[in-house]
Amino acid sequence: MKRIKLLVLDVDGTLTDGGVYMDGRGGEFKRFDIRDGMGIVRLRGAGVRTAFLSGRRSDATAQRARDLGVDLLFNGTGEKLPVFMGLLSDLELAAEEAAYMGDDVNDVECLHAAGLAFAPADAVSEAKASADFVTLNTGGRGAVREAADHILRLNMRCVVVGVSDPSGTKRP
Repeated sequence: MKRIKLLVLDVDGTLTDGGVYMDGRGGEFKRFDIRDGMGIVRLRGAGVRTAFLSGRRSDATAQRARDLGVDLLFNGTGEKLPVFMGLLSDLELAAEEAAYMGDDVNDVECLHAAGLAFAPADAVSEAKASADFVTLNTGGRGAVREAADHILRLNMRCVVVGVSDPSGTKRP
């Protein structure tokens, strides 16, 4: 397996528990997990890019991306697969170098296209069946951290066994 260089995350149901709190005046609130955020920060520190790919437009999602330094934000995307594939092309990455995490039927195509696919424990059955790894934690409650830690361990094994270093060159 190649080193993972990009993690693309669905938002609602993956980075959040799927709940949206609406105030009746057009405002909304979402709950994000701090440990999930630390997982994203740790990935970035290890040279893994992260992206949010949400089917639903939300100011809260944009704020969370800014707070975590996630510069690849696709907020309110109807069809996720063309955006995912375009992102791989723009970053000049092979699908095997990208991981995707999603929880619902609109994530299944991206889960199949990614080199490594994750689903939270409470994902719908179609997403779980499409995933390489189903987390023990649920969406918005540590699932992203679990995936991030898995990627960090996987990438460390790639370096140790000589697959590639962070620059992508072969190691002895």
